[in-house]
Amino acid sequence: MSFDDAVTRVMAARSPADLFGGADGAHAYRTLAKILHPDAAPDVATATRAFARLADLWAAHRDGVTMTTRLGAYRVGPLAYAGDIADLYQLNGGSALLKLPRHPADSDLMRREAHALTRLRTHGDARHAAYAPRLIDSFTHRDPAGGDRRTATVLAHQDGFVSLARVKQSYPGGVDPRDAAWMWRRLLVAVGYAHRAGVVHGAVVPDHVLIHPGEHGLVLVDWCYSVTGPGQTVPALAAAYRDLYPPEVAARRPADEATDIHLATRCMTWLMGDRTPPALARFAHGCTLPHQHTRPHDAWRLLAELDELLEALYGPRTFRPFTL
Repeated sequence: MSFDDAVTRVMAARSPADLFGGADGAHAYRTLAKILHPDAAPDVATATRAFARLADLWAAHRDGVTMTTRLGAYRVGPLAYAGDIADLYQLNGGSALLKLPRHPADSDLMRREAHALTRLRTHGDARHAAYAPRLIDSFTHRDPAGGDRRTATVLAHQDGFVSLARVKQSYPGGVDPRDAAWMWRRLLVAVGYAHRAGVVHGAVVPDHVLIHPGEHGLVLVDWCYSVTGPGQTVPALAAAYRDLYPPEVAARRPADEATDIHLATRCMTWLMGDRTPPALARFAHGCTLPHQHTRPHDAWRLLAELDELLEALYGPRTFRPFTL
């Protein structure tokens, strides 16, 4: 196997089974590790990234692997999700998730998320705490094979939730606005909860908005791009949703509450697509104006305005079962 082939195989793997699912997983690991070790590879930078990825997948593959921190011990299970910058592994049978960046250079984003989630818990209204993941632990993980150090977090698992991206797959022609209404309302609560705690999420995109179809719950995840102080810029974009971002993010101008409101609104019009009623489209237009200062900044006041509009369109709120 050539170096390029080994890199391709490792970086394309979405779970440990993709590499170690055969009869002799240990042999497969040793073969790839020998080829990809940075000390022997023709491209050190590429080898370092691939070798770290290989080590993580091997750690997730080995049954009974345990990480121990000052707060507890965590038995690492299989890969559960692949995010923008990090992979999330099941812990302790699925009760929690280990979030580990694929590249050590993204550890600063992991620390940013841990800081934002801590601030939400200490400064936010506890009544709305369920709208963000619960941070259980944050620590530095040292790769036993390559020696790289990466910031890792342990998060409570959001069981039964799916992303808006997954919802769109089930409704490619657009979600009924009467169903999108409860998602929109809860999303405004989520960003309003963050803003009152002094946090701007910075990446309210479909992959980061999770809903529970049966219980009509919503959780806003991936706070790696968050802003917790005036004058700060969003550090990066979720490239797949570049078109949903307001101008200030790409221009590296300071983000504020209007940044999240723009993104949240674009999520909902993207979800409804051509089914967006004209009245809701006009409402959305006012939330996505190009200049920050002309957009709404108060998510709670905006929620009250949305409720008035929804009642005018559909009458008093009623529970509508939603399925995928």
